Amino acid sequence: MRKTNAKSKPPHVPDYDFSHGIRGKYAARYAEGTNVVVLSPDVAEIFPTAQAVNEALRTLVRISGKTVGVRTTRAKRGG
Repeated sequence: MRKTNAKSKPPHVPDYDFSHGIRGKYAARYAEGTNVVVLSPDVAEIFPTAQAVNEALRTLVRISGKTVGVRTTRAKRGG
């Protein structure tokens, strides 16, 4: 069996030219992060937008009387 050169690539892999790319162009947006929640289809029919979901959750929080706070880990709580 013939050994292949480690720097060679398979013929089906296209060449990409990154010479005009801008390093870190989207770094700040990526660092902001995001919270993605996937709704079940039946729930998505009732709450078709992110705004509708957020308002429903805020209403639920108000009704329940719960406050939203920062969670701490067991190590931080000392136990």
